[in-house]
Amino acid sequence: MKRRALPALALICAAGLAATACSDPTAGDSGSDGSDAKQAAVNPTARLDGVKLTMWTAQNTVNAPEQVIDAFEKATGAQVDTQAIPDLYEQNVPTKLASGDRPDLMFWQPSISTLPFIQPKQNLLTLDGEPWEAKLGGTERSLGVIDGKRYAAIVTSPAMLGVYYNKDVFKQAGLSEKDFPKSYDELLALGRTVVDKTDAAAFYEAGGDKWPLQWQMQVQLTDLDRQWWADLNAGKKKWTDPVVVGAIKKYKEKLLDAGLAQKNYRTGTFTGQADALWKGDAGMVLNVTSFQSQLQAKYSTAELDKKIGWFPVANSSATGLYSPDQTNGVVAFKTGDDKRQNAARQFLAFWLGPDYPDYIKAMKIPSVQPSVPTPDGLPEASKAQVAALPKAIGVFQAKAIVAPDTHLYLADMIFGKKSPQQVAQAIQDQFAQVAKAQGAPGF
Repeated sequence: MKRRALPALALICAAGLAATACSDPTAGDSGSDGSDAKQAAVNPTARLDGVKLTMWTAQNTVNAPEQVIDAFEKATGAQVDTQAIPDLYEQNVPTKLASGDRPDLMFWQPSISTLPFIQPKQNLLTLDGEPWEAKLGGTERSLGVIDGKRYAAIVTSPAMLGVYYNKDVFKQAGLSEKDFPKSYDELLALGRTVVDKTDAAAFYEAGGDKWPLQWQMQVQLTDLDRQWWADLNAGKKKWTDPVVVGAIKKYKEKLLDAGLAQKNYRTGTFTGQADALWKGDAGMVLNVTSFQSQLQAKYSTAELDKKIGWFPVANSSATGLYSPDQTNGVVAFKTGDDKRQNAARQFLAFWLGPDYPDYIKAMKIPSVQPSVPTPDGLPEASKAQVAALPKAIGVFQAKAIVAPDTHLYLADMIFGKKSPQQVAQAIQDQFAQVAKAQGAPGF
C-alpha cells in the first residue's frame, strides 16, 4: 500500500463530519455512563447465525481480510461482506460517512494525523480493554489511540522505512555491513562511494509517482523531540522551522543536485525503483515496506535473500522509522444496532485471537503480537525490519495532527517551481488550514 498524506480536500471535507455526527442519533457515546468500553468478555467463536456485517476496504486491499472473514463465517455462522471504496480511499470514505452511510467495520490508518478525520469519538466504538489489546507489541500498542482512548484494532505491523540495497552493487563498491551508515550524512557519503566506484546510481528517486519523495526529508526529521511535535500541533512551531527547511535543502543540494540520484529522477516511478534496484542500475532505494511487497510478488525468498538487503537509518542513528497505513488498523462503527456492534467486537476478537496465527501465515507478514511467532519463510530484509521495529521512530504522519501533502510540494521543487523555503511554507500553509478546519487549538 502506498503511504500518502491524506489529501487536503479530504481533510477539510472530513472536518464537517462532526456536525453530521451530532445530528445522528447513533453518534453519541453509547451506554448510560457515556462509555461503550465496558463490555462483557467476548467469546470469539460464539454463534452469530443470521448476523450480517459490512466491511469497507480500499480497492487494492479488498482481499486483505479474506482469510479471517472465511474462517469467522465458518466458526460463527455470521456473514461479512466487503465493500471496496473507490480511490482515493482516504478522500471518499469521509465523504460517504458525512452523507450518513457507514459500515460495521473498516480498514483505516490508525495514526493521530488520519484517525481523527473519521471523527472517532462520535462515530466509533471504543476498544479499550479488549482481550487482544494487551497482546500487542509496544510500537503497535501506541497506534489507534486518540486522547487516551483506543479506537482501532491493530492487525498488521506498520510499514518500516529504511534502505533497500543491491548486494552486488555494494560488493562492487567494496561495501559491507560494517559500512552501514549511522546517520543521514553517512548515508549520503555511502551514496557517493557507490557513484564513484560503480556504474550504478546511488539512489533511485520516484518523482513521477511523487509520494516516495517524502522519505528523504522524513529521515532527517528524526532528531526532533516530542515537545517539538507537541508545539507544532499547538501552533507554536511551524514547518518553516530552519530544521525542516534545512532537511529539504540538503535533499535537493546534497543528493539530487550532487548527482546521487538516477538521471530521470523527475519522472522515475515506484515500479521503476524495484526494477532498477533488482538490475543493479541503482544501489539503494529509501522506501517503506510496500516496496518490498512488489519485489516479493515477483521473486522468491531465496532470490531476494541473495540479491537484496535492508538496513535502518535516521538522521543521527542507525534507527528505522515506522509508517502506519490503512491496512494496519480496523475500526468498528456505532450503528445503533447492539447485535451488529457486538458481532463487530467479536470479529476483532476472533481476528486477533484464535485466528491470528493462521492469518499472518496466510498473509506472510510479521506478527503484531510478541506471543505469536512471525511465520517462517520471510525474506531476510523482512526479518531485519521486524528486528528494527521495537526501536523505530514514527514518521510525521504518526506525530503531527495533520499530514500535509509534502510529496506534492517536493515535486514542485524538483521541477524548479519552488525553492526549499517555499516548499516548507506550502507545507505550513496546508497544515494550518486543515488544523483550523479541524478545530485544533492554536489555529
